[in-house]
Amino acid sequence: MSLSIGKRILLGFFAITAVVVALGLYALEQIGAVRDTTDAIVRRDMTVLRQLDDLGNEARDLGLLRRTAVIGMLMQAQGRPAQTGETLTAWRQTAAQVENRLATTIQLAGEYRAQGISAERIAAWDRIAAAANTVQGFFREVKAQGEAQFAAIAQQDVAAVEARNAEISRLQAPFLDGIKNLRSQLDGSMALGQRAAQAVYERSRLSIYLTLAASVLLALLITWLISRAVVRPLESVMAFVARVGEGDLSGQLIAGGRDEIGQLSARLNTMVAGLSDLARTNRAATADLNAAAAEIRASAQEQAASVEQQFAAVQETAATVDEITHSGAQISKRATEVIATAQATAQTSRQGLRAVSDTAKAMEAIREQAEAVAGNIVSLSEKTQTIGDIIETVNDIS
Repeated sequence: MSLSIGKRILLGFFAITAVVVALGLYALEQIGAVRDTTDAIVRRDMTVLRQLDDLGNEARDLGLLRRTAVIGMLMQAQGRPAQTGETLTAWRQTAAQVENRLATTIQLAGEYRAQGISAERIAAWDRIAAAANTVQGFFREVKAQGEAQFAAIAQQDVAAVEARNAEISRLQAPFLDGIKNLRSQLDGSMALGQRAAQAVYERSRLSIYLTLAASVLLALLITWLISRAVVRPLESVMAFVARVGEGDLSGQLIAGGRDEIGQLSARLNTMVAGLSDLARTNRAATADLNAAAAEIRASAQEQAASVEQQFAAVQETAATVDEITHSGAQISKRATEVIATAQATAQTSRQGLRAVSDTAKAMEAIREQAEAVAGNIVSLSEKTQTIGDIIETVNDIS
């Protein structure tokens, strides 16, 4: 199936437009992926960060509440009023919150590990979960010692309370250091998250560049195909038309396709073939005309030669007529002289009747000669008329 030129161009523009639209959609998808990844990293890190901040605050609150309870017990021991029951309740509530936050932190670390975008982030969440478990262990020991100390406070056992203080202080240090370690681990995880987001961004940018390069190559390929299918055949047709315009009817276009250019090439070939046949016919007709003109020139030359001969004959006839006219004049003069002589002879005498008779005979002979001359003149006049008609005919032919 052969596509028309218009459909080819439309198909090329549609392909380029589709590629551009696909590139835009892909770029938007990549930008969305980078945004979603960054948002997820920030959201997860900020969630755990808030948990650790609250955990640190609550750990400090535990220490303050415990010390407040010890101070209240000592004040009661000295006989001063103090409320230790509310402090115990607040301490237990805070301890429960710390326990929940550690459990939540461990749970979030496990969930975020499963959703990690890189091996480094997965390892970071494993370290956070391990550190949270360690902190949870220290916290449970601190909590157990705190519960024992509060029991001693309730019994007003100062010695036991002071003894628990040293143990709690010993356990409190690794507990707080563990919270700081959790924060350090989270900071490292956040740095890894930033690098991971940057890596996603770089991969997205590289993929967009590669897609853009592929789109440019595809556009160049489509342009080359359109040039090959449309522009080059048109240039060939224009060059062929230029040669035909200069008079070269020997070429032929290659009409292989069924599109507009193929149809145009076939019709141009047909037109040039017709023009070539017409040119051959014209050349043959011109050759025939030249031959006929040569024959006409030869006939005209022959007729001119014949006219010259007839003109020479007419001139000879005219000369003859002049001679005859001169002879007639001489004859007339002689006749006049003879008549004068006869009259003179008749008047002078009748002598020489015989001579007169001879003279009469001579006159008769002269009369016959004059009649013969007159006949010749009439014949010459008719010939002269015939020659004039011939000359007029020759002039008409010329």
